[in-house]
Amino acid sequence: MKSNWDNKLAKNMVDEYAHQGINQDIALRVYTSRLLGADPKLVIHGGGNTSVKTVVNDFVGDPTEVLCVKGSGWDLDTLEPAGLPAVRIKPLLRMRERETLSDEDMVNFQRQNLLDSASPNPSVETLLHAYLPHKFVDHTHACAVLSLTNQPNGIELCQEIYGEDASVVPFVMPGFELAKVVADVWEAKPKVLGVILHKHGIFTFAESAQDSYERMIDLVDRAERHIAKQSSKSFAVRIVPLKVPSNVASVSEVAPIIRGACAGRDDKHRLILEYRDSEQIKQWVNGKKLADYATRGVITPDHIIRTKNKPLICPLPKSESLDVFSTELDAAVVRYVEEYQAYFEANNAAQDPPKTALDPFPRVVLVPGVGLFGLGTSKKAAGVAADLAEISVATVLDAEQVGSYEALGDADLFDMEYWSLEQAKLGKGQAKPLQRQVAVISGGGGTIGQATARLFAEQGAEIVVLDLDGPAAKRVCDDIGGNALGLACDVTDAMQVRQAFDQICRVFGGIDILVSNAGGAPESWQGAAADLDEVVLRKSFELNFFSHQLMAQQAVRIMRAQGTGGVLLFNASKQAVNPGENFCAYGLPKAATLFLSRQYALENGRYGIRSNAVNADRIRSGLLTDEMINTRSSARGLSESEYLSGNLLGKEVEASDVAQAFLQQAIMDKTTA
Repeated sequence: MKSNWDNKLAKNMVDEYAHQGINQDIALRVYTSRLLGADPKLVIHGGGNTSVKTVVNDFVGDPTEVLCVKGSGWDLDTLEPAGLPAVRIKPLLRMRERETLSDEDMVNFQRQNLLDSASPNPSVETLLHAYLPHKFVDHTHACAVLSLTNQPNGIELCQEIYGEDASVVPFVMPGFELAKVVADVWEAKPKVLGVILHKHGIFTFAESAQDSYERMIDLVDRAERHIAKQSSKSFAVRIVPLKVPSNVASVSEVAPIIRGACAGRDDKHRLILEYRDSEQIKQWVNGKKLADYATRGVITPDHIIRTKNKPLICPLPKSESLDVFSTELDAAVVRYVEEYQAYFEANNAAQDPPKTALDPFPRVVLVPGVGLFGLGTSKKAAGVAADLAEISVATVLDAEQVGSYEALGDADLFDMEYWSLEQAKLGKGQAKPLQRQVAVISGGGGTIGQATARLFAEQGAEIVVLDLDGPAAKRVCDDIGGNALGLACDVTDAMQVRQAFDQICRVFGGIDILVSNAGGAPESWQGAAADLDEVVLRKSFELNFFSHQLMAQQAVRIMRAQGTGGVLLFNASKQAVNPGENFCAYGLPKAATLFLSRQYALENGRYGIRSNAVNADRIRSGLLTDEMINTRSSARGLSESEYLSGNLLGKEVEASDVAQAFLQQAIMDKTTA
């Protein structure tokens, strides 16, 4: 590991923040924090924290000694000064005199001493940063260090490697007790460059930002070099590979089955998937002893809230027997849940007051022949779980190269998993109505499609936009932000539709809501039924009926595989029930689509799949142009104003109104369907 310190970049950041009234100490703290956060071998997804002791003016302008420490909700790689809440340091130092301090009192006391009451909560390790006397303090969960500490003889091994340059502390839960232990250890050996926390991470410290950062790089580099010397013991060589058959199922085939099984086939526990298949991951999941080496526990207790302690191991799936795979997987999930519940009950017995059990379903799934899946309540959360699982694989491989990987015991991990301050990292905001659901909108680049995609995203859904115009679909997704997926797709082409849904399964794991919205009626398709060219009518049926059938077929295939129900929504149009003169090329297939929605409801209600249609009427869009408004209003003998407000309210209907209609159908309680 090499230092990425750059004097010019450091100075530029100091100068940049000086214009904002930010002092040099905080500017350099931000700079080195980002250097640490940019390397996933040091810090990943909210892990680690940094601090600086400095002087800033309080509200009335008096210079005040403070500790600026990373706040809750901030990541080191994107840290800003606002993510370093300033806490008055003298009161923190006085707290060391106490024998005990509850977590609740610690958090409350730290907040009482914030200079800005609107600041985020300071790190749970704020007191540890305060009790070390150095100006700059850095903390990471460096993978190489974890590979050394997660050994049966991890403490002795680190003492041998680091000698007088680092002290080693046995595992202690973060908080007041750990802060006092580390302070005592440092005072016993004040010349050390850092402190190793057994099976947790590493702290370094110095009077300058550069020295503290480069001490971290130095100590981690020593761990990496020690591991590299053990190349002859490479665990990767000792993984006996399975013979993966050629008929192993594809990602798109297994993802919906996994997604449904890991929700207990219950729509309330749906999770989003993130797939990984690097060469290292493939080697890992294809080992004959996967159930042994992959289930020994998390590499640092900080990961447990996002990955659980162990992954779910799947049977090897074969394309021609996915029903067998589904049955075996359901049984594996039941065993996983039972084991988690047993773990909870065994460790909860000693808790006072007792804890409330968390969701028992897995957050990491390993599939021989396929790869690794991270699961989460959102695409972002699933990506975090997958990232942590992937970095864990590399860390365990290094640990086995040194000796034998051994994680913390269940009791310590339970304390961390159910620690209120750790759970607070996940946030407690109320779930949005469509959270945990994947919504696919065809014709998503058009006016109604865009409005629907935006509204569903606001309500928490993961969004997929399909449109014949691929760039238009991507523009809608860029506007939505997050992990929205835009795909070019000709919905009248069965192959393209299948490929699109396979891609959706690969990216999100499945589908819960289909808004089959694509349609069209160019001016050349208009005319009396008796005079209508058969070619025109067939083209209209391809777009305005058969495309809906193709979309619904693929959606239902996936929804049945998931076993968690779903919603089919069709844009059928008012023309389906109130046809207009010279418009049958559009109205006839729309009437058939309305019937199609009823047919799907009849045949799929038993699977928990609801089907409904919205009869959108006279929405200004790419379909209903100014020219068509003139033509259609004339055909009905109405003025343009009368035509556009032809409803009981006498108001023009907008795309957002149609989107709201789709939304209400999507969130309708299935018990009232």
